[in-house]
Amino acid sequence: MSENLKYTAEHEWLKIEGDVAIIGITAYAQDALGDLVYVELPEVGRKIAKGEDFAVVESVKTAAEVYSPVTGEIVGVNDNLSDDPELIKKSLDEGWIAKIKVDDPAQFEDLMDKASYDKFCAEQD
Repeated sequence: MSENLKYTAEHEWLKIEGDVAIIGITAYAQDALGDLVYVELPEVGRKIAKGEDFAVVESVKTAAEVYSPVTGEIVGVNDNLSDDPELIKKSLDEGWIAKIKVDDPAQFEDLMDKASYDKFCAEQD
């Protein structure tokens, strides 16, 4: 499973399924945010550029923007997060935020694998 998972320096994870990236926030980001109270989801059909923010995750402490690690079109959102923002912390299958159909799958090559991401997080602490 980890071979199709990639990570960003902004603490997003991507599960890659063909030319679609399923995106959520990592445990590192979840821990930093604390108790989640709201997730602002993007609109399906929205075109998004790499590096552009597309969602906001709010906690009792702060609000954090979620940035797209790829360029493409939002083809799905996790509406369950509207009723239960804490689902983000459950599992990749339940806690994803959006699905993006990627314009150029070569963009995945710029992202970190699990070992690189773990090393990156260790350097942040």
